[in-house]
Amino acid sequence: MPAPLTGRPVISATGLFTPADSISNEELVASFNAFADRHNAAHADAIAAGEAEALPHSSVEFIEKASGIKARHVMSKAPILDPDVMCPRIPERGNDELSVMAEIGVAAARQALERAGRDAADVDAVLCAASNMQRAYPAMAIEIQQALGIDGFGFDMNVACSSATFGIQTAADYVRAGNARSVLVVSPEITSGHLNWRDRDSHFIFGDVATAVLVEDAAIAPKQHWEIVGTRLKTVFSNNIRNNFGFLNRAAPESAGDADKLFVQEGRKVFKEVVPMVAQMILEEAGRLGLDPEALRRLWLHQANAGMNRLISHKVLGHEASDDESPTVLDTYGNTSSAGSIIAFHQHSDDLSAGDIGLICSFGAGYSAGTVFVRKVS
Repeated sequence: MPAPLTGRPVISATGLFTPADSISNEELVASFNAFADRHNAAHADAIAAGEAEALPHSSVEFIEKASGIKARHVMSKAPILDPDVMCPRIPERGNDELSVMAEIGVAAARQALERAGRDAADVDAVLCAASNMQRAYPAMAIEIQQALGIDGFGFDMNVACSSATFGIQTAADYVRAGNARSVLVVSPEITSGHLNWRDRDSHFIFGDVATAVLVEDAAIAPKQHWEIVGTRLKTVFSNNIRNNFGFLNRAAPESAGDADKLFVQEGRKVFKEVVPMVAQMILEEAGRLGLDPEALRRLWLHQANAGMNRLISHKVLGHEASDDESPTVLDTYGNTSSAGSIIAFHQHSDDLSAGDIGLICSFGAGYSAGTVFVRKVS
């Protein structure tokens, strides 16, 4: 007989899909500056007359100082670097073919299942938690469920950069309530599609990736797993990170191509407002759980900006965090929206010892923020 369910959620395993192609800052800057030179030459008279402003060059130094990013993986490299295109080109697939977002989500999910020694038939649900879905319906989660051969249910959820942690709490709640034994939280992020590669202030930010987190009842988890000690979610409305792309754009064709139909943000305001909000949230939740925040073994924070992570970790730990205490994947992956903290956890958690407690934390547009405190069990 199978062991009785405990109602205690754990993370059994994670999975990661990384696109083969990567764009370095040097490549990105060369592309952007070529575009800026062409733009300025084409509008030279208006610029000389003071009727238009010249586009300034980007630089490797500017990008790395502003963000800490040195490279990013993408699904479609050549068109992004082409000054005449500066956008990914991903051919549409037929309705009978696996969609590109489902494809990379399935790859990450299969790795998570393999790492847990779990068969897809044992999974009850799939949550596709990501910042941008390539279509409205049918849900990406249901397509991923079908491709994996899971007999259960699935649905999409979008809380921008916090989607994965919101998905983990949702999956954990299903386990706590006894409504599921095993839930896959899949975050396929093709963020290159919503980035304005012609905007100097943001052209360097995003990269593509897919992650998966297998949340299960402790009774069926593999010997080595992560107990979910506690989770907390928070949202506060803000316009400082926004993307107005949607199906109603066609009802206002005069503005359908405006810049706000891609990613836009007020970066300085985001920095100033999100850092204290997230730090306070972490400290409050640690207190509720009876945990000493300064004793946390590792912080797997959202990978958007190195400066933000440095300040948040300092407020939580009470000192400047080392690379071991707060690992970074931002430098090679860029901002991968909801997937960032999961990549950090996936790549920098195996070395922890049984009993060590860490924090997975994401934050972003909304504003939204999610915390998942975990304890290693081995």
